[in-house]
Amino acid sequence: MNQLPDEAAAPPRWGYRRAARRAGMALAAALWLAALILGGSESGFDKALFSALFAGDDGVLARNAALITHLGRWLVLTPLAVAVALFLVFKRRMRAALLLIIVFGGRMLVELQKMVVDRDRPGASPWLEAQQSASFPSGHAANATITLVAIAMLLPLRQSHRALAVGIALALALQVGWSRVALGAHWPSDVIGGWAFGLLWVGICMRLASDRPEA
Repeated sequence: MNQLPDEAAAPPRWGYRRAARRAGMALAAALWLAALILGGSESGFDKALFSALFAGDDGVLARNAALITHLGRWLVLTPLAVAVALFLVFKRRMRAALLLIIVFGGRMLVELQKMVVDRDRPGASPWLEAQQSASFPSGHAANATITLVAIAMLLPLRQSHRALAVGIALALALQVGWSRVALGAHWPSDVIGGWAFGLLWVGICMRLASDRPEA
């Protein structure tokens, strides 16, 4: 029986890793809460950071952001998650199921937050069509973080390679989040909340599954 990444009972250093993960999850929860409470149209911080990151009249920056933002769309993330899950079916069946639970469960929770919080978006953007859903959290940022980090964590990789994979996943998710502010689709706090929720959700799911052996 194999266990999920990083959870095999062995050297003492793993206890430090578990403690670091718990601290990371607590930090993600705190960031999500701060973004929820302190962000939005009434926040001076959000307005100032939005003005600094918004593409404005910079067409080149806007076009680059528009390309990057596609990485956070369900049309990209869903087929990617399903393809990886199908690959894992032949390698680690429990990981395949866990990946789909993380990705689609996280997506539903993101939409639930949008409905409950119902935060207004920054306003009309010259680079985007009218946005219909609420602003908090950024679905692109949250779903990119959830999908890419979960894939990096669940693919059967060596530990050194896993660290690289997670780093690449985070870098891509950061770029997707930046693109949403550059295009005027979200307040910076929406994106921070999306990143934070994505990491928290993946961490919770991985922790709950860590003691369950794989078939």
